[in-house]
Amino acid sequence: MLDYASHARHTLELQANALLKAMGALSNPILEPIIHALAGAPLVVVMGVGKSAHVGHKIAATMTSTGTKAIFLHPTEAMHGDMGIVGSQDVILAISYGGESVELLDALRVIPYKTLIAMSKDSQSSLGKLATYHLKLEIEQEAFHLVPTTSSTLSLALGDVLAVCLMAHKNFQKEDFALTHPGGLLGKQLRLQVKDVYRTQNLPLVGVDCSLHQALLCANDKGLGNALLLDREQRLVGVLSDGDIRRALLQPASFDLNAPAKNFATLEPKCIDNPHMPLIQALEFIETHQISLLIVLDTQQRVLGVLHLHTLLALGLSKPT
Repeated sequence: MLDYASHARHTLELQANALLKAMGALSNPILEPIIHALAGAPLVVVMGVGKSAHVGHKIAATMTSTGTKAIFLHPTEAMHGDMGIVGSQDVILAISYGGESVELLDALRVIPYKTLIAMSKDSQSSLGKLATYHLKLEIEQEAFHLVPTTSSTLSLALGDVLAVCLMAHKNFQKEDFALTHPGGLLGKQLRLQVKDVYRTQNLPLVGVDCSLHQALLCANDKGLGNALLLDREQRLVGVLSDGDIRRALLQPASFDLNAPAKNFATLEPKCIDNPHMPLIQALEFIETHQISLLIVLDTQQRVLGVLHLHTLLALGLSKPT
């Protein structure tokens, strides 16, 4: 029986060593001109053949989604007309571990570009000699003979290095990320506002002088587990939550269903006055104050609507961690 675990550990050890060695070799003098070149380019064109092409697709996609316009261009397709997408001010990021890929080298000799950044094992390779800047792919060996494993992992990691450095250079924030990922969880959190999802009808509103029994009936009827206590001008006075009830039940001597609900309610509840607040901020507010119902007020302290944690969960959102 083969020792699969031994093969697995060997593979990961080789890749981990390559990453650690690369981490020690990178420095500002190496990265700074590369990042400035990439950041100033109208378009970053990533190129590679074979496994490097698959790595290149991922690098281009990561850059595009994090504020740097990038595409992947296959060298063969470039030689059959697609090189027309490359402009004289663009930057090419070429990936080839050996640095001797014939298709890649042929394309680079005829494509117009401003700067060539190369990833290969040797700056003296054919690719390295063409490059403006060179990132060394230094590995002990591939995990299994000549199959690209360690080298492709390192190439992918260095692509992430460039993307992250570009994000820092451009001060790319999560709000920027959401603009390019509107269908994702973070995009949904940042794109949607409280007003888009909060409840404005069938609210559990009761008078401030109502009894505890009346408030409980209202809270149960409206299905929110809370009753909002209003004064005669319809301004919010307090909130009777399920947490308030649980705390009251711990003191049975004072628990009286006929007593005023305000005796048990939270009289200074945590509220917001901005229905345009992004959901990401609303989630943070809920988490910070450990509440399940977020009340939205107007400038006169009247209730505009409420946002329940269950609504956020139904949308696929949750409290931020």
